[in-house]
Amino acid sequence: MTEGSLLGLDIGGTQIKAVRVSLRGDVADTAKAPTPRSLAQFRTLIGKLVLDLVREETPLAGIGIGCKGIINPESTIVEALPGTLNYLQGYALVEFVSPWVPDGTPVAADNDARAALAGEAAWGAARGHEDVVMLTLGTGVGGAVMAGGRLLRGARGVAGHLGHLTVDPDGSPCICGNRGCLETVFSSRAIEAEAFAVAHRGVASRLTAEAGEKPLSCETIFRIAAGGDAIARQIVERATRRLGAAMAGLAHAFDPEVFILGGQIAAVGDALLRPVQEEIAWRSRTLLQREVPVLAAHLGEGGGAAGAAALVLEESEG
Repeated sequence: MTEGSLLGLDIGGTQIKAVRVSLRGDVADTAKAPTPRSLAQFRTLIGKLVLDLVREETPLAGIGIGCKGIINPESTIVEALPGTLNYLQGYALVEFVSPWVPDGTPVAADNDARAALAGEAAWGAARGHEDVVMLTLGTGVGGAVMAGGRLLRGARGVAGHLGHLTVDPDGSPCICGNRGCLETVFSSRAIEAEAFAVAHRGVASRLTAEAGEKPLSCETIFRIAAGGDAIARQIVERATRRLGAAMAGLAHAFDPEVFILGGQIAAVGDALLRPVQEEIAWRSRTLLQREVPVLAAHLGEGGGAAGAAALVLEESEG
């Protein structure tokens, strides 16, 4: 694949993001829209996004689609997708884009976290590495693993769902049906829920003072913690310690060259990366005999859509 541009679609629970990128990863155009709540609206929106980004003067080399849930990369069928996007379950994602592009256009699809790692491998923080673990930290926790230079998919496409690693056998119920998954203790939902409980009880904290009609955001909670508020700091430190402990376990399981953290929460930077790095180090150095660097994703907010485009490259190299 030597010429043209790629389209990437990142299908999330609240937004669908689209991007047109060069084969070198340079972003040419972007678009986004709220995620529809019905199949008919979804079909219409995808067509509009694709048409908005296709350019006659630039050959289309392929379309990549990243989506939550269990995606069969060979058929592009959404095999399991709990939550608000459940209406996509059982449908092949290729059918939503094929009417709007020339016949024979390559279409690749996979889980959104794997798409993000594909992008980082092609153009970002994973470039030049063959063994990488990536976590995307947002309303939930997504995950992807690259082993020997290839994305790990497993027997039925479930490999890499690291947010559903059990960290507390008797913990809170998770959307997956399990209890005590990593994303029930470290995710924006989990952190914001704990801060809401503090504010709801009227605890003496800036969290209570700043709580208004809108829920406290994860970004605000980290900011208040960095400002020295003891309660906010406890919430952040407890959540971060749990994330670091889980990642230490992943270090023993996969022996990665690097960890990459992406998503909404990773945008806080060193306030997250530094304590996670320290937690992993003391828990894993005896066996690993080294520190595993924890890096921020390079592709930023649009990394999911750009990563989806990179799935086309990953498939063509397979």
